[in-house]
Amino acid sequence: MPYARPQPPVFERVEDERLHRKQRLAAAFRLFGKFGFSEGIAGHITARDPEFTDHFWVNPLGTYFGHIRVSDLLLVNREGEVVKGDAEVNRAAFAIHSQIHEARPDVIAAAHAHSLYGKAWSSLGRLLDPLTQDSCAFYEDHALFDDFTGVVLETSEGQRLAQTLGTNKAIILRNHSILTVGHTVDEAAFWYINLERSCQAQLLAEAAGRPTTIKHETARLTQTQVGSHTSGWFGFQPLYDRIVREEPDLLN
Repeated sequence: MPYARPQPPVFERVEDERLHRKQRLAAAFRLFGKFGFSEGIAGHITARDPEFTDHFWVNPLGTYFGHIRVSDLLLVNREGEVVKGDAEVNRAAFAIHSQIHEARPDVIAAAHAHSLYGKAWSSLGRLLDPLTQDSCAFYEDHALFDDFTGVVLETSEGQRLAQTLGTNKAIILRNHSILTVGHTVDEAAFWYINLERSCQAQLLAEAAGRPTTIKHETARLTQTQVGSHTSGWFGFQPLYDRIVREEPDLLN
């Protein structure tokens, strides 16, 4: 029987929406830390500010994902200047995320880290195959940036990356890692977790034998069932509840 799936909240006050996005952002960092996605100073998740839409909130450079609180987040303008917060911003975070947010007005959040299986899969220079129901979320909805020129420090390189991402929800950065976007912070974070695990699943399956791929028509149907913006947002809700219960200080 059909059921009414919960929907992302709608806010009347921009202050409430800003706080909500920042709380979700801090929670996403804590989850990334818990899942082992932290790698030194690498990795960043951004959330577009609901009022100053050419600004975004991001993690401070050099702070462990698992320690980030709402009060630690930085607000960065379109020139890369920190306008709220007392720390430095990762130069690569600005070079990549500023261009994604500019190219994709629909994107509220973008997530990128140097997680183990995303890195391993990226070295193959391939898109994922539709091997599982979960990986079908990315069927015909992820891209491959088939070039590696070193650490992304220039906005021109971020522009190239954003152009390759196109209208997709995710991109594999060859010899680098993975990146996901969403219409909410929740969605972008959930797609990252899902994509990382889909990379892991395909690496394991191919190491064990010859995996059977899902047929094109079925994969395309499944993508509409598990790959919508609402599906990504909804998938994050149990994870948010978990991390807030376990680590409530993230809301400070």
